[in-house]
Amino acid sequence: MPAGIDTTKVCGTPLPSYKVEVEVPFPPLTGPLIEHCLVDRRVGVLLVRLGGYAAGVFEGRALVSSKVGSRQVHGRSAAGGQSQQRFARRREGQARVALAAAADNAVRILVPAVATLHAVVLGGDRSAVDEVLADRRLAPLLPLVSGRLLDVPDPRLKVLQATPDVFRAVRIELVDPAPVTPP
Repeated sequence: MPAGIDTTKVCGTPLPSYKVEVEVPFPPLTGPLIEHCLVDRRVGVLLVRLGGYAAGVFEGRALVSSKVGSRQVHGRSAAGGQSQQRFARRREGQARVALAAAADNAVRILVPAVATLHAVVLGGDRSAVDEVLADRRLAPLLPLVSGRLLDVPDPRLKVLQATPDVFRAVRIELVDPAPVTPP
């Protein structure tokens, strides 16, 4: 439990036998929990899934700059033989184009703001996000990447606008101590 957190204030009751784990947004926690969470920060968000992407800059909860897009990527084929191989090559090409478009989008929206960003939050499909971040033009963003990968549906403007609810959230986990067995 981070220093300065009283379970009575967090949970409404003292929990002496429970272990309390707190994950705060934008660590480290340097002061009181509530004040830390209420600070408005400038945050970049990059959401990527095959076929869809979104990048935005938030000032607190307000979206101040964004771009959302999509590219067609066909699903997998159950057919066999030569047509399956041709379909797989076509799908790989479509995925490459979609991820390149997502990287271009991030370069346009996030890289110009990098000097003013407190953090960059990522969301979507892990392999797609990793492939986009492998683009050398996005290297300035890498030191700012924070937190866990957000689980989001297809990146759309509405999904992007809702991300502050997730990346500003405080996660509190109460761990029940293992029952003591008598000797």
